[in-house]
Amino acid sequence: MTARAAIVLAGGRASRLGGADKASVEVAGRRLVDHVYAAVADCTPVIAVGPDSLARPGVTVVREEPPFGGPVAALAAALKAMAGLPEDSPARTPGAEAWVLACDLPRAGRIVAALENVPIPAGADAVVLADGDGRSQWLAGRYRLEALHRAVAALGHVDGAALRQLLAPLTLHTVPDTADASLDLDTWSAVEQYREQQSTTLREES
Repeated sequence: MTARAAIVLAGGRASRLGGADKASVEVAGRRLVDHVYAAVADCTPVIAVGPDSLARPGVTVVREEPPFGGPVAALAAALKAMAGLPEDSPARTPGAEAWVLACDLPRAGRIVAALENVPIPAGADAVVLADGDGRSQWLAGRYRLEALHRAVAALGHVDGAALRQLLAPLTLHTVPDTADASLDLDTWSAVEQYREQQSTTLREES
């Protein structure tokens, strides 16, 4: 199998959550970021970008430069960390791939399940989910690391850069998200709605 790493982005200001520590918000009995970590537990390395509170055994935490510099700066920080790994690291082998996931995906396990057996086609740089409206969910996919390195190098300026701008040169193979796996919880109303759905499901199953 192609070597796979994982990049978890959790360095935003979470302004739609009133500045709360989004990664630490609890749903379904665990913190949001821990749902993501569980989904990529078999990956090497797992690099999280954001505050020190993201630290867990087996997870390397780095910080984007500058802090809160946006998702492109966060990706650049993760890629820089991978480039500094020993040459025999899986992340540095030819053809290596990496999951790129936001920290607020409570169904990250479904994302991995939906895409893990989908190869990145020849001529493409990634496989990502597409929501019901056909929009590519860039932070719910798997990318060729070489393609990400090239994209960051070509862009140059990463502080405040838009993810759309970074990924524009890449060819993304989309897979319909039929299980609503890419649901993200970036507002308190979304968090509460998800919690209520989980409670309802538990009541129905008991």
